[in-house]
Amino acid sequence: MNKIFTVVISTVMVLFQTSAYYYSKYFIHSYLLCFINVSTKITNDTIPSAKIIVKLEVKEIEKEIAPGVKYTFWTYGDYVPGKFIRVRVGDEVEFHLSNHPTSKVPHNIDLHAVTGTGGGAASSFTAPGHTSVFNFKVINPGLYIYHCATAPVGMHVANGMYGLIYVETEEGLPPVDKEFYVVQGDFYTVGKNGQQGYQPFSMEKAINETPDYVVFNGSTTSLVGPNALKVNVGETVRIFFGVGGPNLTSSFHPIGEIFDKVYPEGATNVFYENVQTTSVPPGGSSIVEFKSDVPGVSILVDHALTRAFNKGALGQIKFVGPENKTIYSGKVADEVYLPEGIDVRVPVEDKFVVATAPKTKADRIAKGKQLYITNCAACHQTNGAGIENVFPPLAKSDYLNKDKANAIRAVIKGLTGPIVVNGKKYNSAMPALNLNNDEVSNILTFVYNSWGNSNKEVTPEEVEAQRK
Repeated sequence: MNKIFTVVISTVMVLFQTSAYYYSKYFIHSYLLCFINVSTKITNDTIPSAKIIVKLEVKEIEKEIAPGVKYTFWTYGDYVPGKFIRVRVGDEVEFHLSNHPTSKVPHNIDLHAVTGTGGGAASSFTAPGHTSVFNFKVINPGLYIYHCATAPVGMHVANGMYGLIYVETEEGLPPVDKEFYVVQGDFYTVGKNGQQGYQPFSMEKAINETPDYVVFNGSTTSLVGPNALKVNVGETVRIFFGVGGPNLTSSFHPIGEIFDKVYPEGATNVFYENVQTTSVPPGGSSIVEFKSDVPGVSILVDHALTRAFNKGALGQIKFVGPENKTIYSGKVADEVYLPEGIDVRVPVEDKFVVATAPKTKADRIAKGKQLYITNCAACHQTNGAGIENVFPPLAKSDYLNKDKANAIRAVIKGLTGPIVVNGKKYNSAMPALNLNNDEVSNILTFVYNSWGNSNKEVTPEEVEAQRK
């Protein structure tokens, strides 16, 4: 006889903080999970199948899509992506979809794991302030997207209405140490990338498939800096990866790692080994696994690289543990050989497009923070720490603080050859950034007022003086 279990969202919020979570034999194997860390292990004494009650609420909420940029997301359970739903083949699901009274429009849900008309879309069409209920039996294992299918469908999905439902086989996949949940989406705003303040949705850009943001988990900062995924060396990792879209296919790739296994198309009965990049279409998914062998930071990207380094599809995994010089030595020589790249980077389409001039130093710092993430953080890191022996630190940087003019020239003209920063020698090449005077002054003012630096302000006039 099946038992009925209801798991409410608040009971699993703790998973944000846990490094590993194990099912109790008294805890049902199906539930809604907050995104990011979904580590689990199914024990043999969990119930093989059951009747499950899933409750999911739709809310339209305003959050930052990038620092200083507000956007109204349409969410399943307050987050983009929506809650991770985990069930098992044979489960009978009673699904409750509630649309919060503050919503402006009706919503529904199409679960690709459901066999039946519209994946539940028609049955779950729900007006604001109402709850719809429908039932289904889970008969196909795999990792599936769910999304809103209310017209205009592209608009609902573009506002963040998607998530993943994972249907396990009875035996499940082999255990790993940590599991994470990452979904890529493309967003279309009236203002261009980085334009501060509230930005409404642009249907014209969505139809033209020209997103201003391509991000993991609903924000350019969801997986970087303090939000980076954390793994100990030697641990095995599984990422449940999906693409909500609505339009772009992802070339999901880990810089500095190799996927030991990829379960393509969200299947669980077949996998490839030693994969560098896996292609995941909108409305599709993939399960990837790897083991961390050396410490450091691996960068997760959409390998359509301007999406990663200019639109936000970038995340970090920090591996902590002992060095293994046999696998990776770190830099053992440091010489210049035909330095690449002066004038290579062109992060804005038109350097003569003048952004609204900041009125205060605080305004300049806020604008500079977004520009820094887009143009500088990949090398100098979001915390300004740089990368040892490769990219010098900007945090508490004696080189930076002693000469403002030098710092300006490095940004607008590039910098090659040996320099000494905080007593350590660096010998690499920094390309010139094709930014206008306002943008350069904003970035440098942000840097000077971050991470223990000297609180200087850089003006557009000072930048212009160094161009001569």
